[in-house]
Amino acid sequence: MTATPPSTPPPSRPLSSTGPPSTGRPRKTGVRAAARILAGRDPVIAGLTAEFGLPSFPAPDGTPFEALVRSITYQQLAGAAARAIHGRLIALLDGEVTPERLAAATDQQLRQAGMSGSKTRSLHDLAGRVLDGTVVIEPRRLARLSDTEIVTRLSAVYGIGRWSAEMFLMFHLRRPDIWPVGDLAVRRGFGAAWDIPVPTPKQLDALGEPYHPYRSIVAWYCWRAAQRYAGSAASAVTA
Repeated sequence: MTATPPSTPPPSRPLSSTGPPSTGRPRKTGVRAAARILAGRDPVIAGLTAEFGLPSFPAPDGTPFEALVRSITYQQLAGAAARAIHGRLIALLDGEVTPERLAAATDQQLRQAGMSGSKTRSLHDLAGRVLDGTVVIEPRRLARLSDTEIVTRLSAVYGIGRWSAEMFLMFHLRRPDIWPVGDLAVRRGFGAAWDIPVPTPKQLDALGEPYHPYRSIVAWYCWRAAQRYAGSAASAVTA
């Protein structure tokens, strides 16, 4: 994605409602519609919308399990190196990134593909927890789980922390109300956009309350503002 989005980005897929619906199918609101709703509530969001355009979240790539494996593989690596290692992992698994194939791969094979000892442990732990049912990857079952429950389940996996779980919720499951208060760029962007000192995670948690149920949209603008005004490096949405 470019650093500055076009004023009329291509249509985005709708974000799913947060958590399990009470009745019927979950209500969905497109990201651009959600941004307009927020802009009508808050003049700061209106200004961010005017400056950065309406948000556009990339379409999910691959299965939920593939997304989680990719997330672990890419941790703390530059893009080219991560892509090369990820490609070797896919080749090792004969193009089928499944819990069964990953569980069958030995530590030595994963290390030869370029995985560190820590990532090898993470990948095997992820595969094991999917196979024992701790981590749910079936889309229909995931749709019935709340954001909090998914974060709790994923955080049980070695090497997957809260932030990684939140990025999975936001960018793969397209949940609209994710508020990653532990992300320094989000905190910096919020401070720059609202012209306040950089809030702590606890302070940002409270500051985000008025923006339910579309805090993922606010986070998107915070990332933009952080790069433009606070000198932050490119992020998941600005790279």
